Amino acid sequence: MASVYSDLNRPPLNERSLQRALMVPGIAFGGHSIAALRVLPEVDSTNTALLAAAADGAPHGSVVIAESQTAGKGRLGRSWVAPPRSGLFLSILLRPEVPPAHWGWLPLLAGVAARSAISRAAELDVRLKWPNDLILAEPADSSSNTAGSNTAESDSAGSDSTATDSGYGVGRKLGGILAEQGGTAAQPCVVIGIGINVTLRADELPAPHATSLLLAGAKVTDRDTILRALLRSFGSWYTDWAASGGDAERCGLTAAYRADCATLGREVRAELPGGSVISGQAIDLDQDGRLLVRDTTGASTPIGAGDVVHLR
Repeated sequence: MASVYSDLNRPPLNERSLQRALMVPGIAFGGHSIAALRVLPEVDSTNTALLAAAADGAPHGSVVIAESQTAGKGRLGRSWVAPPRSGLFLSILLRPEVPPAHWGWLPLLAGVAARSAISRAAELDVRLKWPNDLILAEPADSSSNTAGSNTAESDSAGSDSTATDSGYGVGRKLGGILAEQGGTAAQPCVVIGIGINVTLRADELPAPHATSLLLAGAKVTDRDTILRALLRSFGSWYTDWAASGGDAERCGLTAAYRADCATLGREVRAELPGGSVISGQAIDLDQDGRLLVRDTTGASTPIGAGDVVHLR
Protein backbone atom coordinates (compact mmCIF):
# COMPACT_ATOMS: atom_id res chain seq x y z
CA MET A 1 0.00 0.00 0.00
CA ALA A 2 1.39 3.41 -1.00
CA SER A 3 2.22 5.84 1.79
CA VAL A 4 -0.01 8.90 2.17
CA TYR A 5 3.26 10.88 2.01
CA SER A 6 4.29 9.43 -1.36
CA ASP A 7 3.26 12.74 -2.97
CA LEU A 8 4.51 15.58 -0.78
CA ASN A 9 2.35 18.05 -2.71
CA ARG A 10 -0.71 16.18 -1.44
CA PRO A 11 -0.29 15.72 2.32
CA PRO A 12 -3.10 14.00 4.25
CA LEU A 13 -5.62 15.95 6.29
CA ASN A 14 -5.22 15.79 10.07
CA GLU A 15 -8.52 14.70 11.61
CA ARG A 16 -7.63 15.67 15.18
CA SER A 17 -6.44 19.12 14.17
CA LEU A 18 -9.61 19.74 12.17
CA GLN A 19 -11.79 18.56 15.04
CA ARG A 20 -10.07 20.92 17.47
CA ALA A 21 -10.42 23.85 15.08
CA LEU A 22 -13.95 23.26 13.80
CA MET A 23 -15.96 21.45 16.48
CA VAL A 24 -16.36 24.63 18.50
CA PRO A 25 -19.35 26.82 19.43
CA GLY A 26 -18.24 29.60 17.09
CA ILE A 27 -18.93 27.42 14.04
CA ALA A 28 -22.61 26.57 14.08
CA PHE A 29 -25.04 24.94 11.70
CA GLY A 30 -28.25 26.65 12.79
CA GLY A 31 -27.45 26.94 16.49
CA HIS A 32 -25.71 23.56 16.67
CA SER A 33 -21.94 23.11 16.55
CA ILE A 34 -20.44 20.52 14.21
CA ALA A 35 -21.50 17.29 15.92
CA ALA A 36 -18.93 14.93 14.44
CA LEU A 37 -16.10 15.23 11.93
CA ARG A 38 -14.34 12.25 10.39
CA VAL A 39 -11.55 12.06 7.83
CA LEU A 40 -11.65 8.64 6.16
CA PRO A 41 -8.83 7.22 4.03
CA GLU A 42 -11.25 5.87 1.41
CA VAL A 43 -14.98 5.46 0.90
CA ASP A 44 -17.15 4.68 -2.08
CA SER A 45 -18.88 8.05 -1.69
CA THR A 46 -19.06 10.50 1.20
CA ASN A 47 -22.75 11.05 0.45
CA THR A 48 -23.44 7.30 0.54
CA ALA A 49 -21.52 6.91 3.80
CA LEU A 50 -23.32 9.79 5.48
CA LEU A 51 -26.76 8.74 4.23
CA ALA A 52 -26.17 5.34 5.81
CA ALA A 53 -25.10 7.00 9.06
CA ALA A 54 -28.19 9.23 8.93
CA ALA A 55 -30.46 6.19 8.69
CA ASP A 56 -28.78 4.92 11.89
CA GLY A 57 -29.48 8.21 13.66
CA ALA A 58 -26.33 10.28 13.05
CA PRO A 59 -26.90 13.82 14.35
CA HIS A 60 -27.39 17.07 12.52
CA GLY A 61 -24.07 18.69 11.73
CA SER A 62 -22.10 15.49 11.10
CA VAL A 63 -19.32 15.91 8.52
CA VAL A 64 -17.50 13.18 6.59
CA ILE A 65 -14.39 13.93 4.54
CA ALA A 66 -12.66 11.35 2.36
CA GLU A 67 -9.10 11.34 1.10
CA SER A 68 -10.28 9.15 -1.77
CA GLN A 69 -13.61 8.08 -3.27
CA THR A 70 -14.01 4.94 -5.33
CA ALA A 71 -17.55 5.77 -6.50
CA GLY A 72 -17.96 9.51 -6.03
CA LYS A 73 -21.31 10.91 -7.11
CA GLY A 74 -22.12 13.77 -9.46
CA ARG A 75 -25.46 15.13 -10.57
CA LEU A 76 -27.81 13.11 -12.81
CA GLY A 77 -26.05 9.83 -11.98
CA ARG A 78 -22.63 10.93 -13.14
CA SER A 79 -19.46 9.82 -11.37
CA TRP A 80 -16.86 12.02 -9.66
CA VAL A 81 -13.33 10.75 -10.19
CA ALA A 82 -10.08 12.16 -8.78
CA PRO A 83 -6.74 10.85 -7.47
CA PRO A 84 -6.38 10.46 -3.68
CA ARG A 85 -5.83 13.72 -1.74
CA SER A 86 -6.07 15.79 -4.95
CA GLY A 87 -9.24 17.54 -3.86
CA LEU A 88 -11.77 18.10 -1.13
CA PHE A 89 -14.48 15.45 -1.01
CA LEU A 90 -16.91 16.00 1.84
CA SER A 91 -20.52 15.67 2.89
CA ILE A 92 -22.55 17.47 5.55
CA LEU A 93 -25.59 15.96 7.26
CA LEU A 94 -28.43 18.40 7.97
CA ARG A 95 -31.72 17.90 9.75
CA PRO A 96 -33.25 21.33 9.08
CA GLU A 97 -35.78 22.72 11.52
CA VAL A 98 -37.52 24.61 8.73
CA PRO A 99 -40.40 23.54 6.44
CA PRO A 100 -39.26 20.96 3.84
CA ALA A 101 -40.67 23.19 1.12
CA HIS A 102 -37.61 25.41 1.59
CA TRP A 103 -35.01 22.62 1.52
CA GLY A 104 -34.51 23.05 -2.22
CA TRP A 105 -32.40 26.11 -1.44
CA LEU A 106 -29.77 24.05 0.39
CA PRO A 107 -27.61 23.12 -2.64
CA LEU A 108 -27.71 26.76 -3.76
CA LEU A 109 -26.73 27.84 -0.24
CA ALA A 110 -23.81 25.42 -0.38
CA GLY A 111 -22.77 26.92 -3.70
CA VAL A 112 -22.78 30.47 -2.33
CA ALA A 113 -20.81 29.35 0.74
CA ALA A 114 -18.24 27.42 -1.31
CA ARG A 115 -17.81 30.23 -3.84
CA SER A 116 -17.22 32.74 -1.08
CA ALA A 117 -14.74 30.52 0.76
CA ILE A 118 -12.70 29.63 -2.33
CA SER A 119 -12.65 33.18 -3.63
CA ARG A 120 -11.31 34.46 -0.31
CA ALA A 121 -8.92 31.64 0.58
CA ALA A 122 -7.53 30.95 -2.90
CA GLU A 123 -7.86 34.49 -4.29
CA LEU A 124 -9.66 33.35 -7.43
CA ASP A 125 -12.72 34.87 -9.08
CA VAL A 126 -15.19 32.00 -8.83
CA ARG A 127 -18.80 32.01 -10.04
CA LEU A 128 -21.78 29.65 -9.91
CA LYS A 129 -23.29 27.92 -12.92
CA TRP A 130 -26.88 27.12 -12.04
CA PRO A 131 -27.68 25.13 -10.09
CA ASN A 132 -24.50 23.94 -8.40
CA ASP A 133 -21.28 24.08 -10.44
CA LEU A 134 -18.32 26.14 -9.27
CA ILE A 135 -16.62 27.68 -12.30
CA LEU A 136 -13.89 30.21 -12.94
CA ALA A 137 -15.31 33.59 -13.87
CA GLU A 138 -15.12 34.90 -17.40
CA PRO A 139 -14.34 38.59 -17.89
CA ALA A 140 -18.01 39.43 -18.48
CA ASP A 141 -19.04 37.59 -15.30
CA SER A 142 -16.90 39.87 -13.13
CA SER A 143 -18.81 43.00 -14.11
CA SER A 144 -22.33 42.04 -15.11
CA ASN A 145 -24.60 39.15 -16.03
CA THR A 146 -25.12 39.75 -19.72
CA ALA A 147 -25.97 37.30 -22.45
CA GLY A 148 -23.42 36.60 -25.12
CA SER A 149 -23.77 35.30 -28.67
CA ASN A 150 -25.15 31.91 -29.63
CA THR A 151 -22.11 29.66 -29.62
CA ALA A 152 -22.59 26.74 -27.25
CA GLU A 153 -20.45 26.56 -24.13
CA SER A 154 -20.95 22.92 -23.25
CA ASP A 155 -21.12 22.23 -19.51
CA SER A 156 -18.99 25.20 -18.47
CA ALA A 157 -16.19 24.51 -20.95
CA GLY A 158 -13.54 27.20 -21.31
CA SER A 159 -12.62 29.16 -24.41
CA ASP A 160 -9.36 30.26 -26.03
CA SER A 161 -9.12 33.49 -24.00
CA THR A 162 -8.26 32.71 -20.39
CA ALA A 163 -8.75 34.56 -17.15
CA THR A 164 -5.40 33.28 -15.87
CA ASP A 165 -1.95 32.71 -17.31
CA SER A 166 -2.28 28.96 -16.84
CA GLY A 167 -4.68 28.29 -19.72
CA TYR A 168 -7.04 26.48 -17.35
CA GLY A 169 -9.46 29.30 -16.51
CA VAL A 170 -12.44 30.99 -18.16
CA GLY A 171 -15.56 29.06 -17.29
CA ARG A 172 -13.85 25.78 -16.46
CA LYS A 173 -15.36 23.72 -13.67
CA LEU A 174 -13.61 23.66 -10.29
CA GLY A 175 -16.19 21.68 -8.37
CA GLY A 176 -19.78 20.73 -7.81
CA ILE A 177 -22.46 20.08 -5.23
CA LEU A 178 -24.91 17.22 -4.85
CA ALA A 179 -27.81 17.24 -2.38
CA GLU A 180 -29.61 14.01 -1.48
CA GLN A 181 -32.49 13.44 0.93
CA GLY A 182 -32.45 10.52 3.32
CA GLY A 183 -33.00 9.52 6.92
CA THR A 184 -36.32 8.10 8.02
CA ALA A 185 -39.92 9.31 7.87
CA ALA A 186 -39.63 10.40 11.49
CA GLN A 187 -36.17 11.95 11.07
CA PRO A 188 -35.68 13.14 7.49
CA CYS A 189 -32.42 14.75 6.49
CA VAL A 190 -30.48 16.27 3.64
CA VAL A 191 -26.88 15.36 2.87
CA ILE A 192 -24.91 18.00 0.99
CA GLY A 193 -21.92 16.64 -0.93
CA ILE A 194 -19.21 19.05 -2.07
CA GLY A 195 -16.31 18.20 -4.36
CA ILE A 196 -13.52 20.65 -5.24
CA ASN A 197 -10.56 19.98 -7.53
CA VAL A 198 -7.55 21.32 -5.63
CA THR A 199 -4.24 19.97 -6.96
CA LEU A 200 -5.25 17.99 -10.05
CA ARG A 201 -2.64 18.24 -12.77
CA ALA A 202 -3.47 18.65 -16.44
CA ASP A 203 -3.10 14.95 -17.24
CA GLU A 204 -5.44 14.07 -14.32
CA LEU A 205 -8.42 16.22 -15.30
CA PRO A 206 -11.56 14.10 -15.70
CA ALA A 207 -13.02 16.16 -18.57
CA PRO A 208 -11.92 18.84 -21.06
CA HIS A 209 -13.99 21.52 -19.31
CA ALA A 210 -12.51 20.81 -15.85
CA THR A 211 -9.77 22.62 -13.96
CA SER A 212 -8.29 22.76 -10.47
CA LEU A 213 -7.16 25.43 -8.06
CA LEU A 214 -3.55 24.54 -8.89
CA LEU A 215 -4.02 24.85 -12.64
CA ALA A 216 -6.02 28.05 -12.29
CA GLY A 217 -3.16 29.73 -10.45
CA ALA A 218 -4.70 29.89 -6.98
CA LYS A 219 -2.65 31.65 -4.33
CA VAL A 220 -3.50 28.87 -1.83
CA THR A 221 -3.89 25.15 -2.56
CA ASP A 222 -3.63 23.88 1.01
CA ARG A 223 -6.68 21.67 1.54
CA ASP A 224 -6.76 22.26 5.28
CA THR A 225 -7.02 26.03 4.81
CA ILE A 226 -9.73 25.76 2.16
CA LEU A 227 -11.72 23.18 4.13
CA ARG A 228 -11.76 25.35 7.26
CA ALA A 229 -12.88 28.36 5.23
CA LEU A 230 -15.56 26.30 3.52
CA LEU A 231 -17.12 24.88 6.67
CA ARG A 232 -17.07 28.26 8.41
CA SER A 233 -18.74 29.89 5.41
CA PHE A 234 -21.33 27.13 5.14
CA GLY A 235 -22.09 27.34 8.85
CA SER A 236 -22.61 31.10 8.68
CA TRP A 237 -24.96 30.91 5.71
CA TYR A 238 -26.86 27.93 7.09
CA THR A 239 -27.36 29.64 10.46
CA ASP A 240 -28.82 32.75 8.81
CA TRP A 241 -31.05 30.67 6.54
CA ALA A 242 -32.35 28.54 9.43
CA ALA A 243 -32.95 31.63 11.61
CA SER A 244 -35.11 33.09 8.83
CA GLY A 245 -37.24 29.94 8.72
CA GLY A 246 -35.73 29.01 5.37
CA ASP A 247 -36.71 32.32 3.77
CA ALA A 248 -33.98 32.76 1.17
CA GLU A 249 -35.03 36.32 0.38
CA ARG A 250 -35.05 37.49 3.99
CA CYS A 251 -31.66 36.00 4.91
CA GLY A 252 -29.97 37.45 1.84
CA LEU A 253 -29.36 34.13 0.11
CA THR A 254 -31.37 34.98 -3.01
CA ALA A 255 -29.49 38.23 -3.52
CA ALA A 256 -26.13 36.55 -2.93
CA TYR A 257 -26.88 33.77 -5.40
CA ARG A 258 -28.01 36.26 -8.04
CA ALA A 259 -24.80 38.24 -7.58
CA ASP A 260 -22.61 35.10 -7.77
CA CYS A 261 -24.39 33.35 -10.65
CA ALA A 262 -22.77 33.36 -14.10
CA THR A 263 -25.90 31.86 -15.67
CA LEU A 264 -28.26 34.79 -15.13
CA GLY A 265 -28.49 37.09 -18.12
CA ARG A 266 -27.12 34.48 -20.51
CA GLU A 267 -28.71 32.70 -23.41
CA VAL A 268 -28.98 29.07 -22.31
CA ARG A 269 -30.20 25.68 -23.41
CA ALA A 270 -31.87 23.66 -20.66
CA GLU A 271 -31.85 19.90 -21.26
CA LEU A 272 -34.54 18.51 -19.00
CA PRO A 273 -35.16 15.04 -17.57
CA GLY A 274 -37.18 13.12 -20.13
CA GLY A 275 -35.36 14.62 -23.09
CA SER A 276 -37.17 17.92 -23.64
CA VAL A 277 -35.18 21.08 -24.30
CA ILE A 278 -35.93 24.72 -23.52
CA SER A 279 -33.83 27.53 -24.98
CA GLY A 280 -33.89 31.20 -24.09
CA GLN A 281 -32.46 33.75 -21.70
CA ALA A 282 -31.92 32.92 -18.04
CA ILE A 283 -33.58 35.92 -16.41
CA ASP A 284 -33.93 35.19 -12.70
CA LEU A 285 -34.63 32.71 -9.91
CA ASP A 286 -38.09 32.08 -8.54
CA GLN A 287 -38.93 31.82 -4.83
CA ASP A 288 -37.95 28.13 -4.82
CA GLY A 289 -34.55 28.69 -6.42
CA ARG A 290 -35.63 27.44 -9.83
CA LEU A 291 -34.10 29.06 -12.92
CA LEU A 292 -36.51 31.15 -14.99
CA VAL A 293 -35.83 30.88 -18.72
CA ARG A 294 -37.63 33.27 -21.11
CA ASP A 295 -38.09 32.01 -24.66
CA THR A 296 -38.53 33.99 -27.87
CA THR A 297 -42.28 34.33 -27.31
CA GLY A 298 -41.68 36.08 -24.00
CA ALA A 299 -42.97 33.17 -21.92
CA SER A 300 -40.93 32.21 -18.84
CA THR A 301 -40.47 28.60 -17.73
CA PRO A 302 -39.16 27.60 -14.28
CA ILE A 303 -36.40 24.96 -14.49
CA GLY A 304 -35.99 22.85 -11.35
CA ALA A 305 -33.71 20.11 -12.65
CA GLY A 306 -31.64 19.33 -15.70
CA ASP A 307 -28.47 20.36 -17.52
CA VAL A 308 -28.12 24.03 -18.37
CA VAL A 309 -25.70 24.84 -21.18
CA HIS A 310 -24.38 28.38 -21.48
CA LEU A 311 -24.60 29.77 -25.01
CA ARG A 312 -22.39 32.60 -26.21
